[in-house]
Amino acid sequence: MHPHLHTEEVQKNCADVVAALDECHARGFLWKVTGNCTDAKYRVNMCLRGLRLEKTRQNREAAKEKRTHIKKVWAELDEGNFARIKTQL
Repeated sequence: MHPHLHTEEVQKNCADVVAALDECHARGFLWKVTGNCTDAKYRVNMCLRGLRLEKTRQNREAAKEKRTHIKKVWAELDEGNFARIKTQL
């Protein structure tokens, strides 16, 4: 299974491989059953995997930044510097 193939992000980055898979599926049920669409499906999966890995990397970076900010705020709270924190929130 894979996510929806007709989202804006997928169409922008993987349009050619998705089109190849759609063409293969349009040839009929027997074409799919006999394994003739396997290569196209593999290429779609690899493209989607690349998108997922990039999104994971971005999420990880955002989480690190947020964690750093939270540690800074807690350190200031531990020092008793409450006035500065109220202005940041």
